[in-house]
Amino acid sequence: MVDGYASIPGADGRVASQLRKGVLEYCVLALLRDGPRYGVELLAELARVEVMATSQGTIYPLLSRLRRTGLADTHLRESESGPPRRYYTLTDAGRSALEEFTANWPSFRAAVDHFLTPGETT
Repeated sequence: MVDGYASIPGADGRVASQLRKGVLEYCVLALLRDGPRYGVELLAELARVEVMATSQGTIYPLLSRLRRTGLADTHLRESESGPPRRYYTLTDAGRSALEEFTANWPSFRAAVDHFLTPGETT
């Protein structure tokens, strides 16, 4: 268990990968809601919950897409331990997208649970 989240068997498997792809964008937006972050920092925070661990090859294209679509903005900040870092911040549009996801998530999760619970579909 990591920070109250149970490890999920097969977290590196195909099903976990597909589930992660569906929600990763909104998890990143949620992390940005708490303040500016740079890519490696986001990777580390996501990795604290095993099933959400991802790679630089996934996070940086996602961050680039969030910027292009206006959900996140960037700025460079000097680093004490190397070159300047690109920090990502949540825009108003990003905050609205996160609020919409947050509002829809409980009913979506309940609908999936309905189909996964034996005897619930009859």
